[in-house]
Amino acid sequence: MPRVTSTRKSTRDGTRRTGRATVLTALSVLASAAVLATGPSATAEPPAQAPTMNESFNAAAEEYGVPRDVLAAVGYGETHFDGHAGKPSQANGYGVMHLVSNPSRNTLEQAAKLTGRPVAELRRDTDTNIKGGAAVLREHADRLGLKAAERGDVDAWYPVVARYSGAKGTAARMYADSVYTFLSDGVRGTAPGGERISVTARDVDPVKKGTGSSGPRTRSEDYPDAVWVPADGNNFAAGRAEALSKIVIHVTQGSYAGSISWFQNPDAQVSSHYVVRSSDGEVTQMVRDADTAYHARSANASSLGIEHEGYVDDPSWFTDAMYRSSAKLTRHLADKHGIPLDRDHIIGHSEAPGNDHTDPGPNWNWDTYMGLVTG
Repeated sequence: MPRVTSTRKSTRDGTRRTGRATVLTALSVLASAAVLATGPSATAEPPAQAPTMNESFNAAAEEYGVPRDVLAAVGYGETHFDGHAGKPSQANGYGVMHLVSNPSRNTLEQAAKLTGRPVAELRRDTDTNIKGGAAVLREHADRLGLKAAERGDVDAWYPVVARYSGAKGTAARMYADSVYTFLSDGVRGTAPGGERISVTARDVDPVKKGTGSSGPRTRSEDYPDAVWVPADGNNFAAGRAEALSKIVIHVTQGSYAGSISWFQNPDAQVSSHYVVRSSDGEVTQMVRDADTAYHARSANASSLGIEHEGYVDDPSWFTDAMYRSSAKLTRHLADKHGIPLDRDHIIGHSEAPGNDHTDPGPNWNWDTYMGLVTG
């Protein structure tokens, strides 16, 4: 029988080289299999892109039966379409639709319950936040008895919008009136990424029945051009411990009506003497000049506080109408109380001693403002 010579046993070195080659080949096969198993498949679909804000407004409006332009006008009035990367407002509200979570108002948690989405997602994800706002508006509509046939009528949503504000009385009417001004005049807004969102101008005749909107609003005794809406007594102190010497300029980090509502909330523990609206410069007084508002810590006793609607990082809020109206108010207060018209006595919140706030921020144009005050 012929002798058979084994390749593996021919030499010791040869055996090792053959074994190593076999192992490397096996490892290569396994690695290739792993790549095929875990890597992107040639037939796999690419990950879905987040919807645009326009798509989000359209989809949320359709899903919850809310007019798209009402939904968008509320979002514009709250945040100018800027969700501020999930950072809270002064009233602890989040996202484009300003879903709020504080001791007296919980639309954030309400939206979570209605949409089935987690609170964290509603805070940060714009598409989810817009759906949450639409869900809250629809629930208010249902509770107010808005029928299916009425839901397509923009004018029928006025009481719903007023309720969405979370405010009462005059502040709720201010909020709804602002939204319907946007619907009447139209909106051309820009989201942080540059996307344009618009609301078409139209004739509006909102149904205000049941909202207590009839009759003139109370005017301020200290500044007749202002509306008088008193802050809650927990949010300021009667009288003053020091003579007035300063006017402090603030930015609300929230909407006009929302800030007014917050200063009416006994849990807020903050207030300001005056609040100025961005769109038209309307002024509301909430604390009398002779009383001490809680707005600037150590400077409270010696200063008057003026809040301006908007956010420090978004210059779109600082309109010419706001600057002019606020400058007129500041000039009136300075003349009335003997406060010098200079930057040592007309200061930003960030400049008040012992404060850690940044408002009015780098987008506030002090040259323009002081020119109007002194001019």
